[in-house]
Amino acid sequence: MTIDWSWISAHTGDLTTLTLSHLQAALTAVLLGLLISLPLAVLAHRIRPLRGFLLGASNVLFTIPSIAIFVLLLPVSGLTRTTTVTGLTVYTLVVLLRNTVEGLDSVPGKVKEAAKAMGTRPLRTLLTVELPLALPVIMAGVRIATVMSISLVSVATYIGDGGLGQLFTDGFQRDFPTPVIAGVVLTLLLAVVADAALVALQYLLTPWQRRRA
Repeated sequence: MTIDWSWISAHTGDLTTLTLSHLQAALTAVLLGLLISLPLAVLAHRIRPLRGFLLGASNVLFTIPSIAIFVLLLPVSGLTRTTTVTGLTVYTLVVLLRNTVEGLDSVPGKVKEAAKAMGTRPLRTLLTVELPLALPVIMAGVRIATVMSISLVSVATYIGDGGLGQLFTDGFQRDFPTPVIAGVVLTLLLAVVADAALVALQYLLTPWQRRRA
């Protein structure tokens, strides 16, 4: 299998555009998933009867094939980026919700008791004590969800919006491997760079772990 380097050099602009579109779809889905999962995780952590229901519901959604989700969304949002992002967001919930709940569960009870004894209100305790201490576990979920979303964006090619996945379709249809190889390599690079960026972000957001190390 040979690579036509002249094709790559001639389509640098298209490759850049598809890469940025791919990354935007994935990161938007993770951000929306995080915004949805955070309050749901707090509810699941605070109200135990809701825990099983919310985690179970997210697991059920995760079992739906990705193509099926995009097809089910078509009558609502059509062949748009909204369909792609919504479908990807659904998949991020199972990882983000579970990790956020586990992160909140990992906060030592004595720490919360100390905050309460100091007169800290529950909301402030959540924002300044529980969530920061739960951040390493939450960030682990964000990393998994990000890599997963980057890999799943290509599936949206079937509804006309797959980012780098369009290179796969183009290559297979023309029996021309260069676009396929370029799409695979760029997708892998996106996943590696995004994961490394999130590791660096976690390092910056958790200075107490650096001091302890």
